[in-house]
Amino acid sequence: MKYKRVLLKLSGEALSGKEKFGLDFKVIRAIATEFSALAKSGIELGVVVGGGNIFRGRNTPKDAIDRATADYMGMTATLINSLALQAEIERAGTHCRVLSALSMKEIVEDYIRRKARAHLTDGKIVLFAAGTGNPYFTTDTAAALRALEVGAEVILKATTNVDGVYTSDPREKKKKAKKLATVSFQTALTKRLKVMDSTAFSLCLDNQLPIIVFKYKPGAIGQILEGKQIGTMVR
Repeated sequence: MKYKRVLLKLSGEALSGKEKFGLDFKVIRAIATEFSALAKSGIELGVVVGGGNIFRGRNTPKDAIDRATADYMGMTATLINSLALQAEIERAGTHCRVLSALSMKEIVEDYIRRKARAHLTDGKIVLFAAGTGNPYFTTDTAAALRALEVGAEVILKATTNVDGVYTSDPREKKKKAKKLATVSFQTALTKRLKVMDSTAFSLCLDNQLPIIVFKYKPGAIGQILEGKQIGTMVR
């Protein structure tokens, strides 16, 4: 395998299947089975799961609730997703731990950097829940932060709508969007290519942590780890 320790950023929508909302347990079981196979092959896998399939804080009306409260609600959504994924990973025969940035000791472990690294070294899959534990930060930022803290070699950003980084928005038919196989941090920054949010991108840039943006589908992660060109490499 090209990489040994990886951090996967998985959107919450990936767990909802065709409905785009809630949890599709057939889909979750398939994802968990794939994760389990990767762990059994020797990959040290950390995963940051989003919560957009349940609640997305930034989409709440400004006159409804304040941004901080909305973000905390989104963090609890990532906990629900992580617990569902953990159950199916363990059903597939692989040890899995959920480490949360928000304390919920009766259900999951508190996030401790050394504990996370130890779990990964022991071959357990680690699910990082509740983002960074702070409002105003996205799960993209949480993924970049956790990847650096645990010493991941690469961030795999799995999306549900695009299969890489384009020169312009591929959904705009008027513009001829071109998919990029590789792109430098500097080019992505100057051309304002949408790779990750600015805080997450800055963390990766400053620490030269490569990012692979790809569309999630069964088998794609394994192919990337084998060195096949899928999605866009940002380095």
